[in-house]
Amino acid sequence: MTERHIVIVGGGFTGTAVAIHLARLGDAGLTVTVVEPRAQLAQGVAYGTRDPSHRINVPADRMQLSAAEQGDFDRWFRASPAYQADADARWQDGKVYPQRGQFGAYIAEQFARAQQHSAVRLHHLCDRAVALEQGVVTTALGKKLAADEVVLAISHPPPALPRTVALALEGHPGLIADPWRQDALAGIASDERVAIMGSGLSMSDVVATLQRHGHRGPVLAFSRRGLLPRPNLSGEFDPRPLDYQQPQPSGVRAWLRRIRKEVALAAEQQLPWQLVLDDIRLNGQRIWQQLSLNEQRRFLRHLRPWWDVHRYRIAPQVSAVLEQWQQSGQLSVNAARLAAVNARGAEIELLLQSRGAVPQNLTVDRLIITTGPAHGGLLQSDALLHQLASAGIIQSDPLALGILVNGHSQTLRQDGRANPHLYVAGPAARAYFGELMGLPQVAEHAESVARQLLGRDAERCPG
Repeated sequence: MTERHIVIVGGGFTGTAVAIHLARLGDAGLTVTVVEPRAQLAQGVAYGTRDPSHRINVPADRMQLSAAEQGDFDRWFRASPAYQADADARWQDGKVYPQRGQFGAYIAEQFARAQQHSAVRLHHLCDRAVALEQGVVTTALGKKLAADEVVLAISHPPPALPRTVALALEGHPGLIADPWRQDALAGIASDERVAIMGSGLSMSDVVATLQRHGHRGPVLAFSRRGLLPRPNLSGEFDPRPLDYQQPQPSGVRAWLRRIRKEVALAAEQQLPWQLVLDDIRLNGQRIWQQLSLNEQRRFLRHLRPWWDVHRYRIAPQVSAVLEQWQQSGQLSVNAARLAAVNARGAEIELLLQSRGAVPQNLTVDRLIITTGPAHGGLLQSDALLHQLASAGIIQSDPLALGILVNGHSQTLRQDGRANPHLYVAGPAARAYFGELMGLPQVAEHAESVARQLLGRDAERCPG
């Protein structure tokens, strides 16, 4: 029996999913080690939250590890005590939107089950990988793991603080630079004036948390376009596939015209626009890979914010909070950029510039940054990635979305050669694969990487 060791660096959803698929598909002789400093796996940024107001953004029956087990999480949750204790999870159309931590618990349970029933030896090493040299992974606690293959499942670096904010507010008690930090919002008084930089999913989570805390003070969210995430589709609809046999658009402008045309046709059929976007999402990787690099850059520069708010929608419970607060006037959403920021004692002064409008002065007690992870700085945010990049073993992709890979999810050296034993799983590979942020696509990619690993001969990872 040939012994083989695969090391997965990162134990959020992506890394845990790769490990589970390896355990399900692999044979005796294979050992899989997930190196993750958190005590429990699948507790990354998305599903590690313990805030009960943070809900999954799609119905539970669309959350799964593979297409073959659709509905399994929904059944698991409905059979759990959490379902009985969380009446708000049930929406009026019969769908359930559990607290996000429940999905993390579900994935951790699948890992534990795989440990018990698979011929593959599955381990979680509660540690942090800091180096990879000559096929040996070194951890922060000094452990050495000889690896035949290594999978990098490090997806989301910490948020980046805008330079103007960092210079003006370093150490200021009113600045909350990372709202995902445990109890980051707990100290906000109910009557404080709050400004939120960013208007996407993270902002929505912040508002949901403030509402749960009984916040009464005014809240202003601002971003360059002032776009809010759209609500999810309610009810049951059959898929509405587009015709991909006809000549396809060659650039993002042409695709935008095609999508608008399809949305109009759907409206004539009394069908919601979400069906069109869902089909584009299902075919998103193929569409993305057909675009030139310049067209991909054009999409990121001009259309990505619009795509994000239509593609990455929010739970109806959270959407209802946003709508209620906007209607009452407690929440305002502005399309503006931060022109200046200054500390004035305990208060923070902001100067917001909207296009074609007079600059707006605003004084607040708290400024919360929700602009999201700094994916462009991924390789500098982690010790292992920094070491590999410094050695020329990996490199950033040309779109600054993550790590450059080939079609097999193998990393590429700075001289363009593939590392046949060093892979990337999850969102850090999306410059090549395109649609790799939503859970269904991340789960599919995790399974694809697992199959890729099991379909090739084991050799020593060179590092």
